[in-house]
Amino acid sequence: MTRAIQITRDPIEQLHALLAALAITTSAIAVGPWFSASLALGVVLAMLNFRALRRATQRLFSGEIAGSGPWVVLFAIRFGLLGAAMYMALASGAHPIGLVIGLSMIVPAVVLFAWRRPPVYPLGAGAGREVPPPDDPSWDDWNPWLAKEREPEETR
Repeated sequence: MTRAIQITRDPIEQLHALLAALAITTSAIAVGPWFSASLALGVVLAMLNFRALRRATQRLFSGEIAGSGPWVVLFAIRFGLLGAAMYMALASGAHPIGLVIGLSMIVPAVVLFAWRRPPVYPLGAGAGREVPPPDDPSWDDWNPWLAKEREPEETR
């Protein structure tokens, strides 16, 4: 009995792949193969790292991983593996700037994805509770860093 591998089509990963393909093609034409190969290696490492981070976060929030301890251990292992892969790439002669640019390509993909998404409203919005307009003074009672209403003793 064979089991098919399920491939998820995450829109952030798709946008990242598109931006990376454009960057690799442009660098191959403008700079050369050594730089573009290093950039491509950085993109692959970033894709693997992002997918692992997303999968681990989903497992944490779904309850598959009990508590934050195992998640932190997995984070440390993933971070160590990424550092080791970067060290081996640089020791093998990868172009450092190309590698760093490739690793950083996920950032514009996430920002563009978030920019194109509709806004996220506070919990309870839409469930019989209307979201106030942006200039409503009740927003002053909302703490955006903690995603909850401010405590009465908190200063702004």
